[in-house]
Amino acid sequence: MNQINPAKLANSKWTAVKPMNREKHFLVTEVAYEEDGSVTSCTLEAVLSKREYAIDWPELKNADNWLQGWK
Repeated sequence: MNQINPAKLANSKWTAVKPMNREKHFLVTEVAYEEDGSVTSCTLEAVLSKREYAIDWPELKNADNWLQGWK
């Protein structure tokens, strides 16, 4: 399980364990927070294609799907 600090989620780098469409490396480009500091939405951008994907940020904790950093 990946440790994630929601305050440091913006601009963090992630690697998909099972790449699709040659998209393996991602950057968190947008994070929206509630007033209490909890994350409401998160957007990943594929480095290669520049496509953006909305993701439920707790999914990034699953080490079977995501690795922290670019590997």
